[in-house]
Amino acid sequence: MENGFRMILEGMGEDPSREGLLDTPKRVAKMYAELMTSLRSESNPSEILKTRFHEKYDEMIVVPNIEFASMCEHHFLPFTGRAFVAYIPGDCVVGLSKIPRVVEYFARMPQIQERMTRQIAELIQKELNPRGVAVLLEASHMCMTMRGVKKPGATMVTTQLLGRFKTDEKTRAEFMTYIHREGC
Repeated sequence: MENGFRMILEGMGEDPSREGLLDTPKRVAKMYAELMTSLRSESNPSEILKTRFHEKYDEMIVVPNIEFASMCEHHFLPFTGRAFVAYIPGDCVVGLSKIPRVVEYFARMPQIQERMTRQIAELIQKELNPRGVAVLLEASHMCMTMRGVKKPGATMVTTQLLGRFKTDEKTRAEFMTYIHREGC
């Protein structure tokens, strides 16, 4: 990766051997290794939700304001935002940290927000078999704020609703009430 970035610098007309850029290829390679941990991960994302607790809890569980950073696969610029995840348990729940770990897993790869939203919801649905799952991501994309239309402050909101969140208007409205309360 270092050699590849050195070539990019040369392609820009930069001198990768000048003092300020001498270690930049190494730093960039290290940065991408950190940002893309899910690409090298030996673990299956299903493992994150492996530990479950059998509880007779049948009301909505909402985990709001999960901050994330990902990399746009089209321009390789960051997009950052917040995830709001809810589910209505079937016969089990997971520990509170597991939902943010799922968000983090899907953020740590070249990504588009629409797919990331769907992947989070589908994994929770597949592994926990809840009565419903709702995922909302709100993010600011550097590919839109720094280049192209150059609209700082513009955000994108994506949702994926499964089960009761998709079929029951009251359930969906309750979820949206929590979201609005959190400032989205």
